[in-house]
Amino acid sequence: MNQAETLKQWKEKRHLSVCTGQAPDNRLMRSSCSPFPRVFSFSSGKGGVGKTNVVTNVALALRKMGYRSMILDADLGLANVDVILGLAPKYNIRHVLSGQKNLCEILLQGPRGVLILPAGSGIPELTNLNEAEKLLLLAEMEDLGDSIDVMLIDTSAGISDTVLYFNMAAQERVVVVTPEPTSITDAYALMKVLSNRHHIKEFSILVNWSRGAQEAKKVFRQLSAVTDRFLGQLSLNYLGFIPGDEAVSRAVRNQKAVLEMFPGSGAGKGFVALAEKLISKGRDSYVDGNIKFFWRHILKL
Repeated sequence: MNQAETLKQWKEKRHLSVCTGQAPDNRLMRSSCSPFPRVFSFSSGKGGVGKTNVVTNVALALRKMGYRSMILDADLGLANVDVILGLAPKYNIRHVLSGQKNLCEILLQGPRGVLILPAGSGIPELTNLNEAEKLLLLAEMEDLGDSIDVMLIDTSAGISDTVLYFNMAAQERVVVVTPEPTSITDAYALMKVLSNRHHIKEFSILVNWSRGAQEAKKVFRQLSAVTDRFLGQLSLNYLGFIPGDEAVSRAVRNQKAVLEMFPGSGAGKGFVALAEKLISKGRDSYVDGNIKFFWRHILKL
C-alpha cells in the first residue's frame, strides 16, 4: 500500500470516532476525541544530543498507543530521520513547491505506519513564496492535518531562523539537553533567544543520555536556576529523562528505532513514558496547536 492510499484510508475512517466504538481498526484512529492535531517541536542548543532518536521513538510510541503520528524532518542539511529508519526519500517539500509532486506523494512510511514528511532543502523557500504558492501549499497541509493526531518536528540544532520559526509556530516546545555543560549552556541560549525576541515563556525539558533520575534532575535544576536568574518569568516543565543505553546505539547501527528492536530496554521504556506524558498534558491552547494555525504561521498568511 502506498502513502496516498494510506492517507486516503485514514481520511475515510476519520469520522468513525473511537469514542463511539465504531472504528473497525483503532490502530488507524486517534485516541483522543479532540478535533485538533497537536504540534510539538523538538529542539536543542547544540547538535549531537540524540534529538532525532527521541523524535523517532516518541512517534513510534504514540503510534503504538493508537495515535496517528507524523514526523516533520526539518533538520536542514543534516536530516537523519530517514537514515535512522533505513528509508530513502526521493522527494521533499521542494518538489511540492515546484509542482512536481503533491504532498501525499512525498510522504514516507516508517514503522507501524508513522508518517514522515521529509522537508529537506525546501524549508528556506517557505518564507519566500508568492501568495498563490502559499495558498496551494496551505491547502495541502490543511488536508493532511485532518488525518493526523500529532506532528513532531525535528528541528535543526542551534538558533537559526528556521529553528525559531518552528518553535514559534508549535503548540509545545521540547528542549532536549544532555548532562554535558555545553549542552546545558546552549539550551539556555536557545530559550533566551525565543524568550527575549519572540516572547515564548514556556518550555518542556527532556534530559537525554542520563545516568539516572538524580543526574537528570540536577541538570533540570541547573537550567531552572539560570533561567530564573536571567530570564525572569520563564516556565520550565520537567519531562523526565531517557537513560543512556547501549540498545540505542545497536538500534541505530541496524537503522531501526530502539522501540522496534529493544522495546523492553531502559531507553525503550523511557520513550514510552515520555510519549504518555506528552499526550496526557492539558490542552488549554487548542488553536495554538492546530496544524492549520501552524502552517499559516510558518507561511505568514
